[in-house]
Amino acid sequence: MYKKFFGIKDRPFSKTPDPRFLFFSRGHREALARLQYAVEERDLVLLTGEIGCGKTTLSRALIDELGEQYKVVLLINPRLSPLEFLRAVAHRLEVKEPARSKTDLLEQLGERLYSLFQQSICPVLIIDEAQLIPSKETFDEIRLLTNFQLDDQNLLSVVLMGQPELRKRLAHRAYEPLRQRIGLSYDLLPLNVEETGEYLEFRWHVAGGSGNLFTQEAIQEIYNYSGGIPRKINHAAALAILEGFGRETRTVDEQVIRSILPELALTS
Repeated sequence: MYKKFFGIKDRPFSKTPDPRFLFFSRGHREALARLQYAVEERDLVLLTGEIGCGKTTLSRALIDELGEQYKVVLLINPRLSPLEFLRAVAHRLEVKEPARSKTDLLEQLGERLYSLFQQSICPVLIIDEAQLIPSKETFDEIRLLTNFQLDDQNLLSVVLMGQPELRKRLAHRAYEPLRQRIGLSYDLLPLNVEETGEYLEFRWHVAGGSGNLFTQEAIQEIYNYSGGIPRKINHAAALAILEGFGRETRTVDEQVIRSILPELALTS
């Protein structure tokens, strides 16, 4: 109903990821460029950022950019023991009947990686929410996967993504061997207030909206609430549109934003 009122075709601030609504700030462009470079170099790359900053969205953008010469292995729930982790990777690499013993499993993985190399296919292991990996031993298996290499290149690329605590965890001296394998690293920061306004305008226009829905004062209020984190920006903007619809106003000003702050506080 509110879409008709505002003259838009889609919900501009939906929680559901949609590549059409992917907004690239300077930080997002740089992060994606580093991810692409690391994958092309078959390297290990670390991407960190606060909850809701767009790490998962960037991983989807990376996957969309990769051609047929790449085979993506995406792990979104890395709460795995070392053996469970290796079996999960083997299964997604289409290893038939992954072994139960670590020694046999590593041999299967090595054979599969070399087979893919002969087909000019580079596996890309993307581990989302890597801060949830339960033990150092599982991290050790990630490091050891990078041992599968030929004289001049690795046989796979690894992308570790997680919240800032992942970077703090890896800073411990116990993880020094893994840190030495990291070829590129990037910490994705929230949007600034100017980028917040650009983000809101971009998504509004992609949804079919015209003109400027949010006043500059409203953008500042949304930034003050969200800290520039896209997920929080979406939350505030979605509620603001509903509030504007209820008030029968086609412009969201600071008064509309301030009126929804109590609800935002309850649902954040």
